[in-house]
Amino acid sequence: MLLATPLLRSLKRAWPQTQIDALLFADTAAVLEGNPDVARVIGVARRASPRERLGELAGVWRRYDLALSPLPTDRARLYCLAAAPYRLGLLRREPAERLKGWLFDAWRYFDDLDTHSVTTALGLAELLGIAAVAEVVPPALADGERRRVLASLAPAGERYAVLHCEPSFSYKRWTQGGWLELAAWLRAQGLGLVFTGSAALEERQRVAAIAAACGGLDRAGQLSLAEVAAAIAAAALYVGPDTVTTHIAAATGTATVALFGPTNPVKWGPWPRGWAQQTSPWARVGSGRRGNVYLLQGEDARGCVPCLQEGCERRVDSASACLESLAASRVIAACAAMLAP
Repeated sequence: MLLATPLLRSLKRAWPQTQIDALLFADTAAVLEGNPDVARVIGVARRASPRERLGELAGVWRRYDLALSPLPTDRARLYCLAAAPYRLGLLRREPAERLKGWLFDAWRYFDDLDTHSVTTALGLAELLGIAAVAEVVPPALADGERRRVLASLAPAGERYAVLHCEPSFSYKRWTQGGWLELAAWLRAQGLGLVFTGSAALEERQRVAAIAAACGGLDRAGQLSLAEVAAAIAAAALYVGPDTVTTHIAAATGTATVALFGPTNPVKWGPWPRGWAQQTSPWARVGSGRRGNVYLLQGEDARGCVPCLQEGCERRVDSASACLESLAASRVIAACAAMLAP
């Protein structure tokens, strides 16, 4: 949803008086908190009984003039079909998908390999004939709430770095030793340390252990996404793995170091703030800097990075050798480059 916010911004810029509502899974609705382009956020359940699902469809039935589906899924298409008489969406290049073209008045093919997710969503703006605005919009707080959050993180005037050590899945995880070595280096640069993370118990425990070992401020599980965005926006540096928080960091404009392993950067690399081109900022193989983002890709002697799989054992709870072998010295060098005047 975060990477579809450029489509929402494009719609609002083209039609500023139009009401734009967003329908998404209720447990991800926080990504749109404070988004000025959205009038109403409609949260739906990931799993629901047929009766509950019919109730959700009835709730949007023909309430809209236009419905857009930036995901090539049957569930998204079904909500579009219910919501509006005029619909745009995406189809995969499979033969069976062409039979579903009748669901849309216009559609584009979905590319899961060589097109960034931001560009994919913006393709619907082009179908509408409106200007595409390639700007990811992070969740946001009101000014008073933002000041309250920042006052709780660091003494006035203290520069700090935000470290997000724990991704949702093990195959995206860097090593504890690497985080500790990086934290020590950041401390030596005079930076305070703020640790963020989800509320999941195992993730909080791992973050707590790292924060305690280096004397950082542990805020894992204690901040909303909008509060995390505020903390990152005021930081001197952010370092994190392939996760939504890293995409938020890139969107705030803060210097961001993103640690990537098996994931395809062309499709999922963080979109730098101010990157106006619609082509992906990233190649499939290699590290480098684009604007406020330094994407650091792990390496493996087998030459399999990125494998586009869920870890070396092809499951979300497996490890990824390319990240486990990522030297702290490489991460520190990227951070030094981002902190340099």
